[in-house]
Amino acid sequence: MNDQVATIFTAFLYILIVLIIIRSLLSWFPIDRRNQAVQLLDRLTEPLLEPVRRMMPRTGMIDFSAMLVIFLLYAMIYVVNQAAAR
Repeated sequence: MNDQVATIFTAFLYILIVLIIIRSLLSWFPIDRRNQAVQLLDRLTEPLLEPVRRMMPRTGMIDFSAMLVIFLLYAMIYVVNQAAAR
């Protein structure tokens, strides 16, 4: 695998992780969901979170889907780095 492609893809995955963390932190505060920045954040992260949320059992008020998606993204980073090292 090309090192430059691996670096760009890894950076993209890290950006997704940061966006998911920001979204999770914002869920703790009473914010206006109509805010354009919040809506953009939802549009960028919801395609990753929704399928996981549907598969996971309900755990009350705590949503573990963000944690699982972050774990999967880190696993993807590991795989990309291993493939780039070859």
